[in-house]
Amino acid sequence: MNKAKRFEAVESRDKALAVASWLDEKKGEEILVLDVRGLSQVTDYVVVVTAHGARQAQALADHMLAQLRDRNYEFLAMEGYQNGQWILVDANDVVAHIFQDDSRRLYNLEGLWTGAKSVPFKPAAGRPGLAGQGGGAPEGDRS
Repeated sequence: MNKAKRFEAVESRDKALAVASWLDEKKGEEILVLDVRGLSQVTDYVVVVTAHGARQAQALADHMLAQLRDRNYEFLAMEGYQNGQWILVDANDVVAHIFQDDSRRLYNLEGLWTGAKSVPFKPAAGRPGLAGQGGGAPEGDRS
């Protein structure tokens, strides 16, 4: 018997950029996409975003989950939703970290992933972004 695929197949990079775009739609700021392949054993891409308060952080997580569900993309787990200081959304090959500003500065994930390549992402006009900046080296610059 031929079973249907459980989840939609999508390239990890495309999924990470889609996640960044979804977070941008809900006015997430300082969005950073990092390619951690070869550096992490649990995921391929990390997306980091800043929210202004617990309610916005929860709204960002809710929107991301709705988009994953609508596209039948894999979702494994979520942590930190109740508190909203740091929400981790695990979509298997892409992990999103939704931080309030003070928590993002405290935990400094960009510093943790200094060996990662930054994946270019351009936020909507008028919103701060970190495209090509942050902890990773620019795409293709793997000295």
